[in-house]
Amino acid sequence: MVLALAAIGPPVASTEIPEAYAAGRQAFIGEVAERHGFDRASLTDLLDQARYDPAIIAAITRPFEARPWPEYRALFVTSERIARGVEYWAAHEDWLRRAEADYGVPPQIIVAIIGVETNYGANLGRHRVIDSLTTLGFSYPPRADFFRRELEELLLLAREERIDLTSVTGSYAGAMGKPQFISSSYRAYAIDFDGDGRRDLWNSDADAIGSVANYLHRHGWRRDAAVAVPARVPPGGAAPLPLAEGGPLSPAIPASVLREAGIAWHGHIDEEAPSTLMRLPGGVDEYWLGQANFYALTRYNRSNLYAMAVAQLADEIRVGRLAR
Repeated sequence: MVLALAAIGPPVASTEIPEAYAAGRQAFIGEVAERHGFDRASLTDLLDQARYDPAIIAAITRPFEARPWPEYRALFVTSERIARGVEYWAAHEDWLRRAEADYGVPPQIIVAIIGVETNYGANLGRHRVIDSLTTLGFSYPPRADFFRRELEELLLLAREERIDLTSVTGSYAGAMGKPQFISSSYRAYAIDFDGDGRRDLWNSDADAIGSVANYLHRHGWRRDAAVAVPARVPPGGAAPLPLAEGGPLSPAIPASVLREAGIAWHGHIDEEAPSTLMRLPGGVDEYWLGQANFYALTRYNRSNLYAMAVAQLADEIRVGRLAR
């Protein structure tokens, strides 16, 4: 297999590239060429053109998810994003209705994810994905193994979907398209929802909608079930319970057991279904009970803040759609 290449300008001068980057790139080329039958010379040419970008390293060290919940929420649950979500739903209602029928995921959740990820396609990311994944895979030790695997998946994706890797842009972490799928998720969960023979998450809203629904379905989304409800912890605290603070926890305790421990909540949930008690930090901490659908949202982005922003944006979009 020979990768299609295009001239993209000179690489960064070697004095600006960490030694680990150059050494990691050479080892990766040999391993991947042998494992998947890529032409070694073409693969070398492609990765020689990838640019090491220190701004990507800086970005990954200050993720939005490190912010307090009120500040994080204010980034995404906005009047502008709600209004655009209502418009997006109206423009793609047929695809959204089909996705709900096929996968059980309601339109407002799909729309909200695309809204949070890329503002409905308005911001697809400014970093070339090949630059993001080589920079992080060869020069970011805390997660280098993960990003090298994603780089390998990207090469396979390009071969399968005829993607020109010299021009594709995405997030600083290499997420792509309107729903911002990383390479492995693109290969595993993206679908050709419009039936044109390609899984195109940049230009096909149908494929983006169907792929989000398929992703959530494959990660345990339950049709017609609740996502999360606000909870109240007694002033003296509850009996010792697992509390999701630093990151998501898989639902494990029936809500009825949490009630016996003194937890109250507002809204309807399945009291016998596994639940998770979570705290969202802020000026005044918020407590919520999440169930399987909330946890499915955290498989998209492993953050309670992200899942809650999606859920609350979805609720606002649904209200706006009903009022339309």
